[in-house]
Amino acid sequence: MKKTIILFACAVTLALASCKKDRVCECTSSSNEPGYTSSTDTYTVLNVSKGTVKKACITTESTYTSGGSTYTHKSECKLK
Repeated sequence: MKKTIILFACAVTLALASCKKDRVCECTSSSNEPGYTSSTDTYTVLNVSKGTVKKACITTESTYTSGGSTYTHKSECKLK
C-alpha cells in the first residue's frame, strides 16, 4: 500500500511539473506611417515553460507624432 501511494504521488508530481523546452514567439509589426513595410520576426526562447514565455511574448503598441501627424506602431506577438 505504501509503495502504491508513493508511486501515485510521484506520478502526480511529474504530471503537474511544467515542461521546459524551447518556445517560439512570432511577432508581426505594422504601422500607419507612410512608406512603412510590415515585417514578421521569429524569436526562440530556450529552455522555458509555457507560462514563463507568455510573459515575454507580448503585443505592444506605441503612438508618436511627427510633422503634425500621429502614427501608431504595433507589434502583435503569438506563441507558436
